[in-house]
This record gives sequence, C-alpha cells and structure tokens, in this order.
Amino acid sequence: MKELNLSLHGGSYRCDLDRVAQVQTPATQGKWVPIPHIAVHQAVEKAITNAGLRIVTQIHALAANDQRYFGMYQLVNGKENSEMSLVLGTRNSSDKSFVAGIAAGEGVFACDNLAFWAEVVLGRKHTTFINRDLPGMCNRAVGMLAEKWTSLEERVTAYKAHEMSDTQAHDFLIRGLDAGAIVNSQIPNVLREWRTPSIPEFAQAGKTAWRLFNAFTENYKPAEGRHGVENPAVLMKRSQVLHGLMDTECGILIKDKPVIDIEPAQNAEAN
Repeated sequence: MKELNLSLHGGSYRCDLDRVAQVQTPATQGKWVPIPHIAVHQAVEKAITNAGLRIVTQIHALAANDQRYFGMYQLVNGKENSEMSLVLGTRNSSDKSFVAGIAAGEGVFACDNLAFWAEVVLGRKHTTFINRDLPGMCNRAVGMLAEKWTSLEERVTAYKAHEMSDTQAHDFLIRGLDAGAIVNSQIPNVLREWRTPSIPEFAQAGKTAWRLFNAFTENYKPAEGRHGVENPAVLMKRSQVLHGLMDTECGILIKDKPVIDIEPAQNAEAN
C-alpha cells in the first residue's frame, strides 16, 4: 500500500491534531459562518466510521497564518487485505479563500491554492447549517466513488451473496440513519420491509444485503395516496450514501479500477 505524500509550499506546514484544535475561528459575519478546522476533521472521522471504513494513515497541515487547513486520510475497507486504498482529502478556510471541501479517490491531489483534483470532489460554502451538512457531504463522496468503481452486475451479485443477521441489519439501519440514507420517520418502514418484504422475491431469497438494500429503496418511493415524488436531488444523495455504505458492508468498495474522470474543485464549489 502506497504511503500518503503531501507536498507543502508557501509557508504551509504539517502539524498534529492538537495544533489544529488550537486554531482560533473568526466570528460569524452575516451569512458567512466559519467553522473550526478541527470540526471538519471530526465530521469526516465520524462519517468514515459510519461507512465502515478504517483510517490507516492521516496527515494534517495548516497554511496562511493557520487560516487554511488541509487533511488527508488513507482508508481501507476493513474486510480485505488489499493493496489498493481509498484516499480522502479535506480542506477548510477561515479567510474566505475557498469553501469547505472533500475529495475522494484512489489518489487525491491538491494544488498550492488547495484546489482539489480527484475522482469525486464536493464543496460546501460557509453558510448556515454547514456543521449539519458536513457529515452527509463526506458520506456522499464515498458513495459517489463507490458508484464509479462498482458495476451494477457486480453490486447485485455481491449484495445477494452477503448474508446478514437481524443484529447486523439493525446496526446497518442506524448507520444508514446517521449517514443520511434515511430519516427517522422511515425507520419503521425499513424494518417492516426487512422482516416481512412486500415483494415475494425478497422474502424467498433469505436475509441478505440485497433484501436490506431493497428495504431501504422501497422507502424512497412515494407513499400510497401521495402525489409526486420526493425531491430528486435528495433521493440521489440518499441513494449515493446507501450505495457507499452497502458496498463497504459487502466488501466491494475498494477495488483496483482505473480513474474514470478528474474533476477540478472549481466545478464543485457550489453547495
């Protein structure tokens, strides 16, 4: 497994998390809501745990009089001894220089100005509710990467082969809730679909990840008697998070696949 390599320029320096936590955060100014650098790390760390991934290496750096932060994490699936790993990069600023961002891929590169280049890049402006949205943004990044690396046929085959106990399903349900794949009000419906599927195919197939996956997606459909569907953007985000969590659960997230595309950070600055 390759080691992380972070090149620092222009006064940037590597530091530990204690130093990151000591950096003072400016006060809110109107619609601009800066967040502590350490809060970005904590949100990312929690989302990584929710996804069932494990951090094997992490490095952190500060720049511009500590007003800019960059973190890089090397992750493994936790179920496979693979030479491949997922790299997650994070950044934050308290000088309005760039949005809080997350990049994910087999490799992540950040220019001197901390513009991200990777398979998946997401950004969030420093506005109201940024603390609430950070964990979901990280989970979505992992889910989007999983969608790029895993074919539909490979995914379905793996889901059908992965047996799950009720205890495992219940644990996954809570992780799905924490990650944003469902909301509180959907928990009873997901449990009902898991225990007594409304579609005979899933009832006959036994208790597998495929059955649980469809218990989730059945709840993405509009409720009976309700017209229209939920916001498509919300459904897409929930689906991406669900794929990321389930691909990790089934041990197929970390794969030796080529990079599909490179997306510069400026294409993903918007919330």
